[in-house]
Amino acid sequence: MSDVRHVLVLPDRDTAEEVAGEVSERFGVTQEPQLVRDALAGEDDAEDAQWLVVVEDPLERLDPGALDAFAAEYEGWLETP
Repeated sequence: MSDVRHVLVLPDRDTAEEVAGEVSERFGVTQEPQLVRDALAGEDDAEDAQWLVVVEDPLERLDPGALDAFAAEYEGWLETP
């Protein structure tokens, strides 16, 4: 098994929660995506935080281009390593 993870960066928690639910349906992800708050450097206010949706891809079957386009539908993007 591989340790591949895809990280989708979203503008807020509500959007991240919606994306986490939709990514499972649209891409057939079997493991529940993980939500992570990513505070911007120097910012203490939760309003200034981005949210990450971490998608495990142990079989390396998800297309990064499709995930990036999907995140863009929600004003986000796929973080590249």
